[in-house]
Amino acid sequence: MPEIVKQATTQRLRCLIVDDEPIAIKGVVNFINQLDFLEVADTCTSAMKATEILKAKDIDLMFLDINMPMLSGLQFLESLERSPLTILTTAYSEHALEGFRLNVVDYLMKPLEFQRFFQAANKALDLFQSRVIVQNNKDGADSAMYIRQGDTFQRIIWEDILFVEGMQNYLKLHFSEKTFVIHQTMTSLEEILPKEAFFRIHQSYLINTHKIDAISGGRVFIDGKQLPISRHRKEELLKTVVYIKLISK
Repeated sequence: MPEIVKQATTQRLRCLIVDDEPIAIKGVVNFINQLDFLEVADTCTSAMKATEILKAKDIDLMFLDINMPMLSGLQFLESLERSPLTILTTAYSEHALEGFRLNVVDYLMKPLEFQRFFQAANKALDLFQSRVIVQNNKDGADSAMYIRQGDTFQRIIWEDILFVEGMQNYLKLHFSEKTFVIHQTMTSLEEILPKEAFFRIHQSYLINTHKIDAISGGRVFIDGKQLPISRHRKEELLKTVVYIKLISK
């Protein structure tokens, strides 16, 4: 799978399991215990209890059941101002698209199979490690990153990225003469890239503001491409990027 390559971490991901079925919790605990990069921090049977745990403990990864009484997993996830990495678990497939809209790591169908669990857990580890880059690069001037393309580690310069296009759990990195597809969520990449240079203009587009050619109507023009900008993001873009450099009124 193509991905941004991170430095490995020996830290275990602290996991919270939220499910109204104790037997389902037991199954996830058993799978977690098979992986040396995960550990169980806590378990609970309701979204209300999960809220208390998230306030009291540092949770890196949450395994969240969707179909729970009072407050569903999706409703709970949407209510969180800042959620940990989340893997949804459910016996019903119709909520998959809604889950990915909320930037979940993965979506596991019950009964859980260890192969899919292992795949989802590794995906979560990749995303967790990508966030470490933010702290590592904050004080540095190096703009180089590496992405995996099959068996190749491709060096890229983030300053050369024109814009990023989101496609569910995949992203397209657009450069002037090439495009790379990586396995990453928009949210995690947005945390890695410098906030002073990149701006989310739409749910599916993150742009390098230094590459903007023009802004007109509901469109941003970059390197001959027209990208949509949502109405509520346009005013913010004008305030933070355009107006401070406006020389004619």
